[in-house]
Amino acid sequence: MTRPFRLLTASGTPYLFLLPGLVILGALLSVPLYKVVEYSLYDNVIVERNPTFVGLDNYRNILGDPGYWSAGFNTIVFTVGSVVGHMIVGIGLALLVNADIHPRARTFFRSMLVLPWIFTAVVVALNWQLLLNPFGLINYILDWLGLISEPLDWLGNPDLAMWSLLLISTWRGYPFIMVSFLSGLQTVPRELYEAADIDGAGFWHKFWHVTLPQLKPVIFGVALLDLIWTFQLFPLVWLTTGGGPGRATEVLSTLTFRLAFVDFEFAQAATVAVSILIISAAFTVLYLRNEARRL
Repeated sequence: MTRPFRLLTASGTPYLFLLPGLVILGALLSVPLYKVVEYSLYDNVIVERNPTFVGLDNYRNILGDPGYWSAGFNTIVFTVGSVVGHMIVGIGLALLVNADIHPRARTFFRSMLVLPWIFTAVVVALNWQLLLNPFGLINYILDWLGLISEPLDWLGNPDLAMWSLLLISTWRGYPFIMVSFLSGLQTVPRELYEAADIDGAGFWHKFWHVTLPQLKPVIFGVALLDLIWTFQLFPLVWLTTGGGPGRATEVLSTLTFRLAFVDFEFAQAATVAVSILIISAAFTVLYLRNEARRL
């Protein structure tokens, strides 16, 4: 056995062990993706034995459907609002739990504040439905404080449903941002803060001129990743409002589910799913380019 062959065998052996898993994973990802794209090019797939090939007609139909554009607008509102909420709350809490306090107290608060990230979407949705019920705790507190004169149906009122959903999404999603920024804060050199203290800088000056510039790569990367996840978010929206009342909180992911499993229009559902895939892929490319620049 020649030396190059031995080196090739030694370096390639680990990949041979990984090959079965990679093949299975590739099939599980590529086959459903291919089928969804294929379904979007046919009419009445699944429910018809011999569906008709219609090419891009399904895409033309959804682009001319006001319901699609309404869901798209709601998706933008929900995604941007959630990401902004995650960033504000997450950064604020990261700064708080990074403060110089007793180690046990710091560990306790960090553990408690990360709890919303641990709960499943079902648990979060059910608990918030109870809290936001017209006869729930939130209405009781607001009435006790004299802020409302009658109970509010937070999730059943078209004017309040999206705001309520953004509140729930912010509560559920901020721990990821908090943990990400907390790890980033550990890398900021203490000497920068000490120099700022010597110059007489206050908390806000240090935050704007020291903390944020140092965490700029983390901010952009985490925001893009959160944007990708939130744009595709389905369980929390569906379990909380179901896209209602009416279509007030209908987003593209719930529209896809409704078209497929309520209206049984699988071709239209596949078309909407492909549109979500294209937009998510664009955000993913931006995220990967940002990560490549950081390396």
